[in-house]
Amino acid sequence: MPESTAQLIDGKVYAERLRASVAGQVAALKASNGLQPGLAVVLVGDDAASQIYVRSKGEQSLAAGMHSVTHRLPGDTTQAELERLVGELNVDPLIHGVLVQLPLPKPLDEKRVLALLNPDKDVDGLTVANAGRLASGLSALVPCTPMGCMILLRETVGDLAGKRAVVVGRSVLVGRPIAQLLLQADCTVTIAHSRTRDLPAVCREADILVAAVGRPRMIGADWIKPGAAVIDVGINRVPFDDPVKAAEGRTKVVGDVDFKAASQVAGWITPVPGGVGLMTVAVLLQNTVAAAKLQAGIA
Repeated sequence: MPESTAQLIDGKVYAERLRASVAGQVAALKASNGLQPGLAVVLVGDDAASQIYVRSKGEQSLAAGMHSVTHRLPGDTTQAELERLVGELNVDPLIHGVLVQLPLPKPLDEKRVLALLNPDKDVDGLTVANAGRLASGLSALVPCTPMGCMILLRETVGDLAGKRAVVVGRSVLVGRPIAQLLLQADCTVTIAHSRTRDLPAVCREADILVAAVGRPRMIGADWIKPGAAVIDVGINRVPFDDPVKAAEGRTKVVGDVDFKAASQVAGWITPVPGGVGLMTVAVLLQNTVAAAKLQAGIA
């Protein structure tokens, strides 16, 4: 296969830049207002991937100079116990951002927990209040992954106004909020999904293609308009191509886009891993600073 022609969007570079900016903002808030932004992360159960992700959030928030607390609860935590903790964090003056790591173990009800969360502390942007404000074009705490996608697009593509954007996936975590953000950037936006007729043809119309469907390598080169910006949000574990490694049960992470093929056609493309995922925690830190300023009445 010929060498890639697409410009690689390196999430590590932009995440490091954002974390440095956040650290500077935290230092300035401490110096001028005596305010230290505080983040609380709640993890229920012992899911290995979530454990790693939560540890990264804690380490990065501390590195940025924030107050950081992680609540690790056993898998048999009751709904009442979890809701009690969220209620306590809602009124804790040292905590400005609360993130409940999803998904929760069954039979815990995620919607009930999110409904209890103070929207001003909802640094993952998942409450109905923040979703409604985003949809109405008002200031809101925005889900971290979609905002990370937008930062990457603005830093690489530049002015997005007038571009045709197609989002493949309609989840409340990624698909819907990024569609709203693209609309606010004056893109013409289509949300595509499993029921979309002739999905490849719809994708080929996109100047900006966001893949957030959760199906490994679903989007191939023939789905992509030459020169388009491709943002791959997918995180899928698949067996190694090497039959020996596959026989050992080893897996690797791939996106929703066939990266090798797509990189021959796209103008810009995010790798998986190394793209959007690295931006998510950095945006979480930025959201925590924004939440702290909001609660303190600082413009």
